[in-house]
Amino acid sequence: MMRISEILSPSLVKLDVKAKDKEELFEEMVQLFVNSGLITDRESAVATLLEREAKMTTGISRWLGLPHGKLAEATGILIALGVSKKGIDYDSLDGEPVYVVITIFAEMGNPGPHIRALAEISRIFAVHGVIDKIRQAKTPQQVIEIIKHEE
Repeated sequence: MMRISEILSPSLVKLDVKAKDKEELFEEMVQLFVNSGLITDRESAVATLLEREAKMTTGISRWLGLPHGKLAEATGILIALGVSKKGIDYDSLDGEPVYVVITIFAEMGNPGPHIRALAEISRIFAVHGVIDKIRQAKTPQQVIEIIKHEE
């Protein structure tokens, strides 16, 4: 079984996302991967998220945004998590702002892990109270522990 807590590292968790809209958000989240040395082509990564988002919003459950896409330079699954204190206008299906964002990049030509990651995140975040706990977390490590507890 895929464990999100083992893929997510503290350097890929940002508890004070500043973005007010999707485009700023995608740039801010991609920067986490760049800072960690996992992505070098920042523009391509942001464009991948924007292209996927243009097909249909990834704001699919309450307060959660799940921008994702396939990236040529990704090896395996890359996951970053951001928390916005104020909420982000996200064109979500329910019209609500997004407070927790999980960005996923997967390698090209291997859809299995990508699908499993999306399914596992959907399962974890369907658990009542998980988003509230993550919004209240004080450290990146706490966020990872909350996710680990639900795996």
